[in-house]
Amino acid sequence: MNLDFRPMTGRPLYPASYRTCSGLDPGCDYVKFSKEKYILDTPPEKLLKELEEELKLNSSDLRSHAWYHGRIPREVSDSLVLKNGDFLIRDSLTSLGDYVLTCRWKNEPLHFKINKVMVKTCDSYTRIQYLFEQESFDNIPSLVHYYVGSRRAVSEQSGALIYCPMNRTLPLRYLEASYGLTPTRQSGSHSPQKGHMKRRSITMTDGLTADKITKGNGCPNSTSSPHHRDVIRNCAVSVDQIQDLHAPMSPISETPGSPAYSSVVRIKPHGVTPASPVLRRSSEPYVCPANNKAALNMADSSHSTPTHGYPHISPSSSMNSYTDPDNGHYCQLRPGSPTQDSPSKSLPPKSYVERLKVDERAGVVGGRGVEDVERDKGCFTIPNMEAKSSFSPTTFKSTLIPLDNKPLEMCILKKVKELFSELDVKTIAKHITKTDCEVARILGVTKEMQRTMGVSSGMELLTLPHGRQLRLDLLERFHTMAIMIAVDILGCTGSMEERAALLHKTIQLAAELKGTMGNMFSFAAVMNALEMSQISRLEQTWTGLRQRHTEGAILYEKKLKPFLKSLNEGKESLPLSNTTFPHIIPLITLLERDTPLLDGGEPWDNIDSGVEVVMAHLEAARMVAHHGGLYRTNAEMRLQGFHPRSDLSEVSTTEFQMRMLWGSKGASGSQTERYDKFNKVLTALSHKLEPSVRFSEL
Repeated sequence: MNLDFRPMTGRPLYPASYRTCSGLDPGCDYVKFSKEKYILDTPPEKLLKELEEELKLNSSDLRSHAWYHGRIPREVSDSLVLKNGDFLIRDSLTSLGDYVLTCRWKNEPLHFKINKVMVKTCDSYTRIQYLFEQESFDNIPSLVHYYVGSRRAVSEQSGALIYCPMNRTLPLRYLEASYGLTPTRQSGSHSPQKGHMKRRSITMTDGLTADKITKGNGCPNSTSSPHHRDVIRNCAVSVDQIQDLHAPMSPISETPGSPAYSSVVRIKPHGVTPASPVLRRSSEPYVCPANNKAALNMADSSHSTPTHGYPHISPSSSMNSYTDPDNGHYCQLRPGSPTQDSPSKSLPPKSYVERLKVDERAGVVGGRGVEDVERDKGCFTIPNMEAKSSFSPTTFKSTLIPLDNKPLEMCILKKVKELFSELDVKTIAKHITKTDCEVARILGVTKEMQRTMGVSSGMELLTLPHGRQLRLDLLERFHTMAIMIAVDILGCTGSMEERAALLHKTIQLAAELKGTMGNMFSFAAVMNALEMSQISRLEQTWTGLRQRHTEGAILYEKKLKPFLKSLNEGKESLPLSNTTFPHIIPLITLLERDTPLLDGGEPWDNIDSGVEVVMAHLEAARMVAHHGGLYRTNAEMRLQGFHPRSDLSEVSTTEFQMRMLWGSKGASGSQTERYDKFNKVLTALSHKLEPSVRFSEL
């Protein structure tokens, strides 16, 4: 067979992987396929369906949130946030994998780069968390939800609040194609062979004081729906007119009139030693306000704007200039260098008294007028030193307990056991969490309570000297709840199978409190009951649990117990986005060591690691005090739409539990005597269920 290897007419000779524009046959007709044109010509019905599919993704997927706009240019994001409080999240065009919050505050668009930190867990694994200044979160949606729900400022310096998301109306693929911002185009744009400057990352340790920004024309702000298809195409054209967003880093010799050109003035603050270059991090934000409307309307002109809170400094010939494909300017997320202003104006309030004043003045957003704020300026109520417990079992009115009851009355125990058996653990956990948060003053805190406490949350109060009574009340509730659960288990005089089933449901309750509810307080109380010596010694009951409820036994031994041990030793950090009530028992136990405990021995009693454990809990106290607003927001989320039952709400109160355990007379007795007495009662109940085997009987 003779084979003809001559090329066919009109057919390229080289394989597809070797074809280049110069190697095309000029005598042939080629049709160029444009992916961008194909996407932009997609029918509206298909785009709407694609958008719906994106928004139906799992909530942990950033694409499922409409306020995420993907890889859109900085100028376009500026045109989307039109009113104060408007915000969106977009990808950073300068560093792949980073995200930027764009918002408008004080009629000015601002950009905040979201920082990433590595957090090491107790099992030597690391995970990424996202943060602006202090609060860190496991994902971007949790971060956004926190700042929207708590109405906290994104940064102390700017005071910017976000509460109105700008939702996209087109799928991410269409938006990227509209602006031509694909990762491949960006990645090949930086060529190190052209003598361009390396990208600089200005950090707070550089003593940055002012930016000189030259702004150019951006996308029009007149349209009310910027993500309409025609408007997007117009914006894409205007973005191309500014400057190639994927151009390499600009050299110093570029003209300052270039829209992407920016110069930074760096001076050493008075009395401050220059920071070591080792401390500089390229991920830290730099300081500069974004484009304003005046700059957008001024074509071919420059506008110099000083940084928030810093005096304007004229640029000198020794300035360092750089170009950033994303215009490279981000608002300050940390307090900057000292200025010539008075300390009361430039420094954030440190004490809880000063912070309360600031929080009250910030209440204008919540509905208070400017006149009210001015009238309250300079007025502060001295916090009360509470000397009386918030629990009053003697005056407690109940529909389940008579006015004069005896300890451990059978009718009351039976009613509690019926409630616990007929309701699922999710419902029980919600009732317990609601009561916990009210006792700890996470929920239900009025303005008057905040004035008398001197702080806005009970989580901060329990770390302060005048919060001693709250610490004692929480310890009382913790131990009373643990004793009641132990009585419920030991009072089950039925068969071993019934006790094993009750033990299994108690373990499920602990898992529900830890996981779904994020209530570490009651989780620790339930686990404390299960770990009591009177219950842990019931070998037959635990054997029945392993045989009939294997998954519950594994959950308890392999997950819950090690997790609580790590918490007590200060080795485990809790995700802030999922916590309604943090683990504060070690902290308040440290602060109130004279309080009697049921079982002796604490993790910090070990001479080898005791100091490290104590320091870990004291350091955690700072976080607990700072995140009271976050815990309130998380608790409100978990309890949203929850309608409590009156009987179960009553059972979950500390007064009811004290009356049930010690009676109407004994409930107001000495705490030491009450605990010692019930320790003996629990021991007697335990030995009655499973008598100990004597050595002579073996």
